[in-house]
Amino acid sequence: MALLDRGLRQRIVGALVLLALAVVFLPMLFSRPDEARDVQVVAPAMPEPADSLIVTPEPVEPLDIPPLQAMPEHAAESVVPVVEQEPPVVAEVPSSQAPLASDTPVAGLDEAGLPRSWSVQLASLASREGAEALQQKLRAQGYNAYVRSFEGKTRVLVGPVIEKTEAERLRAQLKRQLQLDGFIVRFQPERN
Repeated sequence: MALLDRGLRQRIVGALVLLALAVVFLPMLFSRPDEARDVQVVAPAMPEPADSLIVTPEPVEPLDIPPLQAMPEHAAESVVPVVEQEPPVVAEVPSSQAPLASDTPVAGLDEAGLPRSWSVQLASLASREGAEALQQKLRAQGYNAYVRSFEGKTRVLVGPVIEKTEAERLRAQLKRQLQLDGFIVRFQPERN
């Protein structure tokens, strides 16, 4: 079969397009209006607000309070004296026997009056320059890193955070993202 000439191909494509349009639009032309579906949505009416929920403000009248006066001398004799109670006796545990409760979070304030908080210690290096380089690397990653010197070593820590569970999440994140395996320690403010 010989190749169809260009004009014949265009006629066939045009006939197919007209046939497709007829299939789509002819049913629309011959449909009756009474065949249209009537959809009704039945919803309950909106309830009226309860009287107990309606609040009407009432004007407030100022209180008439007389100024304070000095106590008469005869009234001072009838005042009951306040008896101070002794504080409860607490048994002291020697520090060698007191366990470090690192697994249980302690709420409240520390000795300095600051909230107890936690940090993640990542390294303890002999070189201060190496510790500061690690600190800068951590800060570039968005972590609140700081260094502390202790017994000739320089420690690199991240934190502090208030909750111990938050410190545990931070430790896991540091291990996952930077492959640094640290441990959780109590935050100690820097002493001068």
